[in-house]
Amino acid sequence: MSVLLETSAGDLVIDLLVDYAPKECENFLKLCKTKYYNFSPVHSIQQNFSFQTGDPLGPTSAASDGGSSIWGLISGPSKKTFPATFHPKLRHVERGTVSMATAPHPSDPDVRVAGSQFIVTLGDNTDYLDGKAAIFGRIVEGFDALEKINTAITDKDGNPLVDIRIKHTIIIDDPYPDTPGLREPSQSPQPSKAQLATVRIADDATLAEEVDEEAAERVRREREARAQALTLEMMGDLPFAEVRPPENVLFVCKLNPVTTDADLELIFSRFGTILSCEVIRDKKTGDSLQYAFIEFEDKSACEAAYFKMQGVLIDDRRIHVDFSQSVSKLAEVWRGGENAKRKRKHEGGGWGGVRGLEKWRKYKEDVRDDTDDHYSMVYGDEEMRGRHERQGVARDSDDRRGRDPDRGGHGGRGAGDRDRRRDGPGRDWDRASSPRSRSPRRDKHRDRDRYDDSRRAGRASGRQDDQHRRDRDRDRDRNRDRGYGDYRRR
Repeated sequence: MSVLLETSAGDLVIDLLVDYAPKECENFLKLCKTKYYNFSPVHSIQQNFSFQTGDPLGPTSAASDGGSSIWGLISGPSKKTFPATFHPKLRHVERGTVSMATAPHPSDPDVRVAGSQFIVTLGDNTDYLDGKAAIFGRIVEGFDALEKINTAITDKDGNPLVDIRIKHTIIIDDPYPDTPGLREPSQSPQPSKAQLATVRIADDATLAEEVDEEAAERVRREREARAQALTLEMMGDLPFAEVRPPENVLFVCKLNPVTTDADLELIFSRFGTILSCEVIRDKKTGDSLQYAFIEFEDKSACEAAYFKMQGVLIDDRRIHVDFSQSVSKLAEVWRGGENAKRKRKHEGGGWGGVRGLEKWRKYKEDVRDDTDDHYSMVYGDEEMRGRHERQGVARDSDDRRGRDPDRGGHGGRGAGDRDRRRDGPGRDWDRASSPRSRSPRRDKHRDRDRYDDSRRAGRASGRQDDQHRRDRDRDRDRNRDRGYGDYRRR
């Protein structure tokens, strides 16, 4: 006794074990005979374990009652379920075992009842189902269909995204007499509105339309180019993402290092007027980088050169010609215009104005004007000011010592000098703190005049030393030349 189930995944042939589970086999056969299983969805798919079906609406429908046995369809809801039979010799040990799904009886938990839903195992050693599902048959044909169901894409509840349903049932052999009141339809009924409402993606729906691979690749490249252009715009390398390279500029590469701008201009000028021709060279060495850009006045001239000059031999090198994809000149023009605008706006040039940035420098106590004439690379202003003050104090002490009458005149060494050496340095401080009054302003001016005189004297002496050195070198050279002439005459 066998039944053929036509599913959207393939055909399944089920052998019924009528000797071990007669009640379950009769219920299954009569439900197939009345076309009760038609359009029933496959659900609760657990890979390499099992799947479940037999409910005409499925678990996703709110109107589903879970299915009914053949006696419930004929006699009413009171006989919707029946007690399941568990034979001790039947085990879930192989793939393709078919068993009735059961549930505990509401009044007697030790008794399990079955309805119309059944389970098909997708793996071996699924003995977890023993005592929970009543075995009544085995799959003998259609294991490829089982594999399709096993590998179907499902949601978190195990429902396949693309519907897998029982399309038709065919009874190959039925040993049971028909139950009184059973009516067999003359043809398979159409799905009801409730069943059609449970369709997610129909099994016969076209999921992927035929797409031209070249067109798809073109679209992918355009999308990638737009993304890269947007990135370059954010980095500041492009003025804007939609910028396009000029169509009248030709890119020439694989040049001989000896080829010059004039050579290329002479060769390519036969196609039209050339606005610019530049061989790109290394900034440090000036050597040719063996590629160039040629800008034509007309786009047609550029296209003609592209088609005619590909692979042409120039200076023993076969060149490669292509349309330029560089937008560096456009970017430089745009960037120069933007910088000019910012310079006029911020008074200092640059992106934020130099003076504006100088005002906001951190860790800088005072902002010095760059137009100062003094140098401040080694010593700061405060340190230089302290050094000048110390030098001024030292000069004041020297002046006082020079005017001291004990020294025997201006700058002479007298008895006072000998007394100062004998008495020690403390005598200088006593004499410096004498009650003789003096104007601080006059001292300041006198110190400044003396400092300027010393600087002028130093510069004058330096010039005299340089003049003396040059005269000495000239005399030495003259004597050497004279000696060389005497040697020649000898």
